[in-house]
Amino acid sequence: MLKNEFRSANFKLRNNSMTDLQKGRPEHTTIAIQNGGSKEDSESRKHLVVLGISLDSLPRATQFLVCCGGVFLFYLIYGYVQEWIFRTGMKPFGWYLTLVQFALYAVFGMVETSFKADKTRKIPLKTYSILAFLTVATMGLSNTSLNYLNYPTQVIFKCCKLIPVMIGGIIIQGKTYKPIDFVACISMSVGLILFTLADSTVQPEFNHTGVVLISLALCADAVIGNVQEKALKAHKRNTKEPVLYSYGIGFIYIFIGLVFSGGLWPAFKFCSQASNPVQAYGLAFVFSITGYLGITFVLTLVRAFGALLAVTVTTGRKAVTMVLSFIFFAKPFTIHYVWSGGIVLLGIFLNVYSKNEKQINAWIAQQRSKYLTQRQKRTLLMENV
Repeated sequence: MLKNEFRSANFKLRNNSMTDLQKGRPEHTTIAIQNGGSKEDSESRKHLVVLGISLDSLPRATQFLVCCGGVFLFYLIYGYVQEWIFRTGMKPFGWYLTLVQFALYAVFGMVETSFKADKTRKIPLKTYSILAFLTVATMGLSNTSLNYLNYPTQVIFKCCKLIPVMIGGIIIQGKTYKPIDFVACISMSVGLILFTLADSTVQPEFNHTGVVLISLALCADAVIGNVQEKALKAHKRNTKEPVLYSYGIGFIYIFIGLVFSGGLWPAFKFCSQASNPVQAYGLAFVFSITGYLGITFVLTLVRAFGALLAVTVTTGRKAVTMVLSFIFFAKPFTIHYVWSGGIVLLGIFLNVYSKNEKQINAWIAQQRSKYLTQRQKRTLLMENV
């Protein structure tokens, strides 16, 4: 009896000791920072290849910087050559330039696809026919609008597609965006519109036909990003296949349109009888290959980071293109460009903050904590003195 009572008391003592130890043990908080977070992001990181180089081993931030750098490099050259071409008398032949561009894009796509082990088409032709039509509308109408608008005004209009992209994301993919995303897009668009108004006062080359053409191109371009993103993620394809089929089918669309409209022969005759045909087609080649490499990086951005972030990057690139346009090609300047550009930068900041809200808030809190700690130490030192 005494033995059982002793065992029971001993057991209770052990339990109480363990409980006291657990209570006395300091609590540890584990903070886990997710990289990308969603299943879609983790899928996007797999098999991320651009220009034959795998980016899988790189951190997600480095992947973004590589894609962003490629977009800026090739599209800045693309914009410079485009303005140069239209200053050589090509303004009435925008659709012919688009035809040459699509032909070269299709050839580049075939060459790149030939290095792939799996050459089978996975995305339906119906999807590609829609993508081709939208791509033709975007690039053809954009090139043709330069016959009526000056280059910076055209670029400004193209930058205003952020809101249509968000609307397309909601309608096509059922996405939801935070209010700050809408504020960012509105801020960027308002800033760019004010920039356009400033440009129209100092360079009154404003034509309603050009506005209609670039506006239609804008709407088509807004839809493209969402359709591409949905198709790439649904069929788990890389960016090579959409480029080949979209531009190959698009070439057929433009060729048929030029033949029936009678615009093919005059444009071909103009380029053949130019002062330097080699220069004319050489510029078209540089224009096309830099555009092709640029679109490859854009499609990689769309697949890995989504349409909205890709559009934000391309919008920033267009702003830099405009600055370089003023530097390399003589144009009048007004102070309104500066403050309207500041509104655009505010929109870009808000969009970046929206995408990295947790990380930015954590960094701000960390810096604030460091500042308060140092301030407290200085106060204690002053009191001791």
